[in-house]
This record gives sequence, structure tokens and C-alpha cells, in this order.
Amino acid sequence: MTRLGTAFFCTAIAISSSAFAKPTLYVAGYGGSFQVMMQKSIIPPFEAKNNVKVVYVPGRSVETVAKLQAQKGNEEINVAIVDDGPMYQAVQYGLCGPLANAPIYEDIYKAAAPAAFGGKAVGIGLVATGIVYNTKIFKEKGWAPPTSWKDLTDPKFKQRVASSPISGTYGLHALVMFARMNGGGENNIQPGFKAIRKKLAPNVFAWTSNNQQLESMFQSGDVVIAVWGTVRATELEKTGVPVKFVYPKEGAVALTAAVCPVVHNKQPQLSQAFIQYLMSTKVQAELATLGFGPTNSKTKLSDKLAAEVPYGTEKISKLKTVNWNVINKHRAAWTDEWNRTVER
Repeated sequence: MTRLGTAFFCTAIAISSSAFAKPTLYVAGYGGSFQVMMQKSIIPPFEAKNNVKVVYVPGRSVETVAKLQAQKGNEEINVAIVDDGPMYQAVQYGLCGPLANAPIYEDIYKAAAPAAFGGKAVGIGLVATGIVYNTKIFKEKGWAPPTSWKDLTDPKFKQRVASSPISGTYGLHALVMFARMNGGGENNIQPGFKAIRKKLAPNVFAWTSNNQQLESMFQSGDVVIAVWGTVRATELEKTGVPVKFVYPKEGAVALTAAVCPVVHNKQPQLSQAFIQYLMSTKVQAELATLGFGPTNSKTKLSDKLAAEVPYGTEKISKLKTVNWNVINKHRAAWTDEWNRTVER
């Protein structure tokens, strides 16, 4: 039995000892500041209103999907929050159940609406993948702020750039954008590989999906520019590091944080209620403080916060989307090529 399975088993014994014990809802999602906010300010009001105990299970998106696969047929997690790429896989693998119809879904932007996930998931927040740079160092060097994905390949940034590999969503988005800028795309990814190998890789100080590691590199000045997301730029800026997010002129890429009710889970009604709660304008506004653009079109943000996240019809309409059905079909082969030819 896994550690998580053992924890659930012990919890089940504790619950059975009292006829009046509250039902328990297990929610899997991101760690870090997201977990802190969920446990501190988002989950408690839901617990109080619904007389339920919510247990939060933190982990990276790929780890959460792996847990769902391992538990298939004996589901322990009730609600899963992961990035859109892994969510499309979870839906494809039959790990997510259908969303119940609810009026609130009518207010969700099209790119994040249940229909985008086959009616089995919905986007709770939008992150833009683009460029993050150190404003202080750029000013000291007399460098103009970046405006294009191509700026990452400027020779003056040799060994000063960072990006996740394509095992991370930010790095995968960069690969697709370099492919598109060079005559290809998801269905013809080789122009992207060629551009990254020849033009981007020589500038890269580190390929990393470890956000804490990248934060340290920005703080030390080893990295001055990176492929990253609005949510991470917002988090880093709050620590006092002088960074700014740029929407490249060719387009930033939309990364949707999505949530689904796990199929055949033991708390179907509470799962649906919790997901609808996450779509409320109140919760959406709270998530925006972490850098997640609201997917509920009726959410109101302050001018300052609205400038920091993908917000409003005009800005969101300019975000590029990727074809996850094509990507997930070829991702294993792309990863193998990446490991052989990019990170050698």
C-alpha cells in the first residue's frame, strides 16, 4: 500500500469510529503558495458551509495524474487540480467524471469552459507563458526590455537565460512558439527543435522546472531572462526581486490551471460543489493575487492586479493556445529527441 493509501486507510478507520464524523473530501493540487492559500483562506469557508473536512494533497501535475492512474478502480482523491496538458491526459485516460450542469459555467471564458475539456473539467485560472526579465540588471546594462521570443536568442544573453525543458509546460510552450515562428507548429515540430538547438540552447544557463531553483538564479543574477509564467513572476516580484513579465509580440501562450471531479469518487456531490465554489468570483479574485487570471468573466480586480495577470476579454483573446491532443500524442517522442539533441 502506498503512503497516501495508508493515510486514507487510517483516516477511514478514524471516521468509522464516530457516527457523527464529518465527510472528508480529498483535493489534490499544486504545492507552494497555492497550497498555502487553499488551506488558509479558500478551503475553510467551504468546510464551514458544507460541514465537511477537506484534506489537501499537494503535488506537481504529473504526479497527481500518476496518483489518479494508480488509484483507478479504487479512487481515493475526489477532486484534482492540474495544468491543462496533464488534464487533457487525465480526461483521455478516463480519470475524470462529467461536470454537473451549473449556471456559473455560463460565465467562464470559452478557452477555459467545460466544453474545452469534453465536459469533464474546467479552468480555474489562466497563466500566460512568456518572458520574465531582471529590470535592475537590464537598466544597469542599458539593455532595452525584451519584446519578442527571439530576444531570448540574443548573443548578449549567452549563459544568462533559463527555461524549463519540455517536461515542463513553460518549456513545451517555448518549443511550440519557436516552431510556429519558423514555419512549423504542433504538426511540424522540427523547426522548433532546430531553432532551440542552434539559437536558444547556447544562451541557456540552466534547463530547470524547479521554480525555487530558478528564483535563486534570478536572485543571484546568474539568470537575467527566462521563459516563465505570470504566476511565477508575480510570486518572485513579491519577494523583492526586480522582475517583470513580458507578453511577447508574437503572443504569450495560455496555460490553464484546471480542475475535475475524479471518476467514481466517493463524494460526488461535494466534489461538484467544491469545483463550482472554485469558480465563484470571490475565489477567482483570491487566486488572481497568486498570478492566476480569472476564468470567470464576471470577476472584478483592482487596476494594479488586473495589470499583473491575464485579465479581461481583450488581453485573454490575444493569448495563444496549443493543441494538446496533438502534443500529448507525440510528447514521449519529443521528450526523447529533446534529451538526445538539446540537453546532451
